Amino acid sequence: MRITGYRTLTTVQHWGRPIGDANGVYTDGLGRVPIVVVDTDEGISGVGLGSHVMIENIFAALEGEDPRSVTALYDRMLRRTFKAGHTGAVFGTIGALDTALWDIKAQAAGEPLWRLLGGRDRRVPAYASGLDIALDDDELVALYQTYADHGLRAAKLKGGLDIERDRHRLGLVHGVLTDAGHGRRPGLMLDVNESWTRKQAVRHVGEIERTLDLTWIEEPVRRWDAEGHATVGRGVRASVASGENLSGLEQFRPLIAAGALDIVQTAAGWGITHFLRVSALAHAHDLPISPIGTTPVGLLHAATSVPNHLLSELQDLQPPVGVSVDLQVEDGAFVLGDRHGLGIRLDEEAIHASGHRFPDQLSAGSHIRPERAGLRLLPVDAGEEQHLTEHPAP
Repeated sequence: MRITGYRTLTTVQHWGRPIGDANGVYTDGLGRVPIVVVDTDEGISGVGLGSHVMIENIFAALEGEDPRSVTALYDRMLRRTFKAGHTGAVFGTIGALDTALWDIKAQAAGEPLWRLLGGRDRRVPAYASGLDIALDDDELVALYQTYADHGLRAAKLKGGLDIERDRHRLGLVHGVLTDAGHGRRPGLMLDVNESWTRKQAVRHVGEIERTLDLTWIEEPVRRWDAEGHATVGRGVRASVASGENLSGLEQFRPLIAAGALDIVQTAAGWGITHFLRVSALAHAHDLPISPIGTTPVGLLHAATSVPNHLLSELQDLQPPVGVSVDLQVEDGAFVLGDRHGLGIRLDEEAIHASGHRFPDQLSAGSHIRPERAGLRLLPVDAGEEQHLTEHPAP
């Protein structure tokens, strides 16, 4: 079997509500979802959800190769990009291609990927994550009631701009999940997306912990700040979670060495081989691993095979337009199916037809770091600073 080519597609995730975090809000509730399809001479194609950046250069490491040599080809892609730097969107392209190769390998073996990787239990425990910073109280309660109806008893809220509002909203979701769990204590997490200083993180989490049990605080300071994460961890009772924006083991090493992480996270866009390697590194330090992502299907399969998986993030209950995935959400878990490979099927006509719904690449959103991030003294509203930055007063 040989790799013969690739195709790139872009579809849309339609949330049906505003989504965002402390950095900004997508008011139209639309997000681009890039897709890579890798083809072979035996008619098997693999799918990876992720970046297209520099794909022509990176694909040169794969063309004509046997796609089943996945981990060797992953390192070949890293070597191909070491001068440009295998980070950010470039690392995402490597991750998308890597995921597609795993899909091909499992299809060729006639097995679902979770079984090929050595998984035993197709159930992957999940937590709810609504990208919910722009929702009012009623919308927030309704959203998390929907998650609760699917059996989820842990939830991660977006916050970091107004600690009183964060505490209030956490309390609302606590009530929803407690009622759904017949009085059992839920798991509550807060993700502030690198919006605080070290002292702010300790002070604000301390405020929350006066009345609520916070399971973890996520990305309290900048992603690379090992000493800062460790300082926060010493100053609060909650666990410190981070790592979704780190690419390569070399970026995890200083944080783990500093004892800065209690929960290690990886993003679906960075690929399966990256997840497996980070999981092994975390396991060597007795740390749990927790995948994140809008459609993290590749990491869900991989999560069944590692001993330190904790919970996986469940964002939208619906896949992107034109994408079907062989899994269900029930009793608080993703339940993977038996379809060979990743179980992803694409409706390319529907994907092409979705192009008119793409959000404006120049519009505001959580991909733009506000000018005053980390420099706020007083509370602000979600999206307020970004709006002022994008549309300054005359």
